[in-house]
Amino acid sequence: MQPVPRTRRTPQNTQHTYTLSRRIHHIKTYPVQSPQGATILIYGHENGVTVVWRGGRRLKPPKHLNKEKRNGANNEDAVMVIDSDEETPASGTFVDRPEFEENPTANVSDVPEVVQTLDLALGTAALHVAVLPMPPCHAEDAAWNGAKILKSKVIFAVTCATADVYLVTLPLTPPSYESKARPELRQSLLAGNAGTGVWGETLTLLTGQSRPCGGLAITLVKPNQSSRSRSGERAAVQSAPITRAIVAAHSREASGTLRLWDVAMDAKPGIISRVEPFQTEYLSSPLTSISFNPTHQTQLLTIASSHAARIYDYATAALPSDDTSDGPFPTQGSWLLSLYPPFARGPSMSTARKPIVDAEWIAHGRAILVLLADGQWGIWDIDGASPSAGGSGGLFSKANSGLRGSAITNFCVSGQLEGTSPLRNPATQKLPTAPGGGEFVPMTPHTRRDVTAAAITGGSEKLAAVRGGITIAQLPSQGTGPGEESAVLWLCGADPIVSVIPVISKFWDSQLRRAVGGGVNLWSGAQPTRMLRLTDLSIGLLGERCTGAAAIPKSSRSSAATNGSPAAKEPTANPAEGLPVEVLLQGESRLVVVHESEDAATTASFTTRLLGARKKPRATDLGPTKAILAYPRPEKPNSVAFNLNIAPRAARPTNNLFAQPTSRGPSIKGSFSFDQSVYGAGSQDTVLPSTELPDEVVSAPSSQQQGLVFVNDLSYAADRPDDEFEAAERDIEQELMDIMEIDRELENLERERGTKRVFFEEG
Repeated sequence: MQPVPRTRRTPQNTQHTYTLSRRIHHIKTYPVQSPQGATILIYGHENGVTVVWRGGRRLKPPKHLNKEKRNGANNEDAVMVIDSDEETPASGTFVDRPEFEENPTANVSDVPEVVQTLDLALGTAALHVAVLPMPPCHAEDAAWNGAKILKSKVIFAVTCATADVYLVTLPLTPPSYESKARPELRQSLLAGNAGTGVWGETLTLLTGQSRPCGGLAITLVKPNQSSRSRSGERAAVQSAPITRAIVAAHSREASGTLRLWDVAMDAKPGIISRVEPFQTEYLSSPLTSISFNPTHQTQLLTIASSHAARIYDYATAALPSDDTSDGPFPTQGSWLLSLYPPFARGPSMSTARKPIVDAEWIAHGRAILVLLADGQWGIWDIDGASPSAGGSGGLFSKANSGLRGSAITNFCVSGQLEGTSPLRNPATQKLPTAPGGGEFVPMTPHTRRDVTAAAITGGSEKLAAVRGGITIAQLPSQGTGPGEESAVLWLCGADPIVSVIPVISKFWDSQLRRAVGGGVNLWSGAQPTRMLRLTDLSIGLLGERCTGAAAIPKSSRSSAATNGSPAAKEPTANPAEGLPVEVLLQGESRLVVVHESEDAATTASFTTRLLGARKKPRATDLGPTKAILAYPRPEKPNSVAFNLNIAPRAARPTNNLFAQPTSRGPSIKGSFSFDQSVYGAGSQDTVLPSTELPDEVVSAPSSQQQGLVFVNDLSYAADRPDDEFEAAERDIEQELMDIMEIDRELENLERERGTKRVFFEEG
């Protein structure tokens, strides 16, 4: 990954593109920052996982231990120089002591640089990555659930294409340049693989899987939860309990399998330990995603896309009288609750539900945000977490029965993502053509019935292929209480639909007030109370499909001031400066970080933005930049005019192919510029002859043909040899941007169906 990304600016946002040399399968943002203030990104690719430290203070340049060999120097002198610079004995293990510069990599308004990367090769593709569901914090404040190991270690889980599941720990501090340049790493291609311990990592293999996993989740267990009170013969609680991690993974083995492992965080570097699952649940249908509750760590949210969302508790025994487990947890957990989505549009007797694309815990584990395949989103208020007093009060309150007719779980609030109308109305999509190849189908009673049935029954089948997801980012807390949350909802594809909820609690409250006649519209109002859709995302992806999204929370000003200058290098979560999170889009081999621009953070309504009545960024406001400006460029005027009129105009002297002709001149082979030595001083009104009719006189064109005379001379352009020097000097990227501007203006002209003067500048 390059340290500085390639930047592209659009009217709504700025996109920073990182181009990778591998295919990306999954990416996650680690919630704990490194000691020098860097944000840690973990992504799985075709050969393992890569850990990226982005932002924070830079590593100091490497010390050149191997000095250049001078005349008269021998190899023994060079070896002695290397040994003399080493503080530890040559026979001892390498101890990495990275040193950092005093200043951060970038200012608050700049893009953080990539400080360091580390590849952990697993020998196979890493398909899914899972991190802890904890709020973001700095390294010195990381003590979630009493686990002090979080102050110095990165803990994550990964699934592989070989059906292996690993729990990985890694030092929180990025490795130094000297550590990556050690001589022992050059002795073998496998010396730096994961599990060898050369990077201080530990690897734990979670066994029991026979097929690749479709997803996984991880959480930590509090020390006082490691023993159960139902048996007095269990081991006593230790004075210094070991931190334990619970890893859950689901696969398509049999009809669907859910396994959970209990892993002690006491593994040693260089030793790969093996752990068997303590619970195995065989399901009636395979799952699509799982996630642990951030507050109640024993509750697991499971999603069966075509059926329901269910909550599983692995610490509550299904049949306490039959529990014979000797461990801290029972051999079989309990299913607490099932949440059912609405039915899809179809015939009156249709029983197909809308597929659940994804669902995540919100309100710190008291509610669930769900995204359906037709673009509908909704919030299930399980524990009365509504921010408004006039809310539903939870699914099981007296004012809400929780379920209504046909076993549909009520949404506290719901709505639709912008741009998903084709998914909601399949009949509006273009139907298949007639068997004969024509597009005309006579509307008889029989064909009308067939077309209607095909449009209705095909809707649920098309929705089953929709892919997307939800990412919940917990924002840094401003005080002692829990912080706010942001959500990123997306539907994958070549033209992805990505929407951001800046602050979930404020957005939820505004939707409740809107339901009773107050509040704001879904796409209008103040920025924290509305849902914002990100547009022009294909510019940063450069033609690749969007396969996922993540969120990077911005550091708060209070935490930056508390921890000193090292924390001031990350963007701050000021509502006036845009979104409180950075949206990270995952392409096939690219990562795009999207920053919201200032004019998109204004409170203009959605209708006003559709009409284009928004403030254009000025060149003075943007400052000097090397970004590729997609459309429009700040130095260009707001309105662009092009002249497509073919009416006769006053002739002006010109020496190119488009001059107004009046008579025929001699043939010119291989040249298209006017030459007075050939034609004479008064022969500027001469047209080049056609290769097909070299001896005929070309008469002066009529007024209807003026402006299109160059069509007669296209054959000369085809026979002209290429000018390599001219091709090397051309700015192809600038020409493509100009073509994009012309296409955009022509589309606006077609939509407005008005008159506009259009002029093409001659370059």
